[in-house]
Amino acid sequence: MDLNFTPEEQAFRAEIRQWVAGHLPQDISHKVHNALRLNKDDLQRWARILGKQGWHGWAWPKQFGGPGWNAVQRHLFEEECALAGAPRVVPFGPVMVAPVIMAFGSREQQERHLPGIMSGDVWWSQGYSEPGSGSDLASVKTRAERRGDVYVVNGQKTWTTLGQYGDWIFCLVRTDPSVKPQAGISFLLVDMKSPGVTVRPITMLDGEHEVNEVFFDDVQVPVGNLVGEENKGWTYAKYLLAHERTNIADVNRAKRELERLKRIARAEGVYDDARFRDQIALLEVDIVALEMMVLRVLSAESSGKQSLDVAGLLKIRGSEIQQRYTELMMLAAGPFATPFIQEAMEAGWQGDQVGAAHCAPLASHYFNYRKTTIYGGSNEVQRNIVAQTVLG
Repeated sequence: MDLNFTPEEQAFRAEIRQWVAGHLPQDISHKVHNALRLNKDDLQRWARILGKQGWHGWAWPKQFGGPGWNAVQRHLFEEECALAGAPRVVPFGPVMVAPVIMAFGSREQQERHLPGIMSGDVWWSQGYSEPGSGSDLASVKTRAERRGDVYVVNGQKTWTTLGQYGDWIFCLVRTDPSVKPQAGISFLLVDMKSPGVTVRPITMLDGEHEVNEVFFDDVQVPVGNLVGEENKGWTYAKYLLAHERTNIADVNRAKRELERLKRIARAEGVYDDARFRDQIALLEVDIVALEMMVLRVLSAESSGKQSLDVAGLLKIRGSEIQQRYTELMMLAAGPFATPFIQEAMEAGWQGDQVGAAHCAPLASHYFNYRKTTIYGGSNEVQRNIVAQTVLG
């Protein structure tokens, strides 16, 4: 195993870096580097820029309109985008539902949905979690009853990230309640403009409307929107979750945020404190170790070897690292990190009058990242899965 990049890979990196530098809007990059709020226009503007280049689905094979990059090229693309200050691509369309449609969807579903995902024009949401069904996803209760050519869907999903913008939502629904939980689930694609779909905001501790409840009241979904076979949705869900958990690790964003942490520590005068600098060094070592784990997986994939199922491991370490760098940023800023005034932030205030501008978003960032060890399957559950599947 050689973890050094080849000259060809380095040339590819340089090409991506040059392209991103020429196409990433500077106002968006400024927001990302300073953890300022990104709105729908920011996220979709970058998605459409990538889409015009055929890179919004950067991990897609050529047969579905993607660039056909190998695992190392995909990693380098993600790294260069992150370091340049590009927004993290909203994953529900290109990273999550698209691979499921490619692997298990019909030709009609592929032709209908994949172009809109690639272009960035169609916004997808995820309908997995329910009240009482989070890490125990097989216990979902949202019911889809077939009546002729439609499924009639009733139930509720929750923690639907950015669902207020959604055009479509992919859902796990129960189509057979008489069998064991995993055997009675199906995977449906639902138009969120359908009568009976209601999106209700959940305002989080940081004041953000990032997640939502989604209610389905006698929503009629064409049978043609069923992905694969009825009652085989658990198989498709596990396939998707492997993509989600690997995506959560996001080592490239961690490398960018490490540099931001160092900037904040220097600006606040704590970088010269040996104890604090030790904590930064420990974090950096863990980020390097996470990157080595990612590169090992990429090396195995590129050589055609079967790697261990490490999606859970990547999720565990990546999410813990994300929480640690937000904690260290808060510690570096001290009391200037604590105020959070929703109305002032929305009016454009970023700490110009009290403390430094880089302090204003820190409390929001810290509160928001408490979720990372829970979503995508809580880390406690992931450790059990790793113990069972990897250790035996």
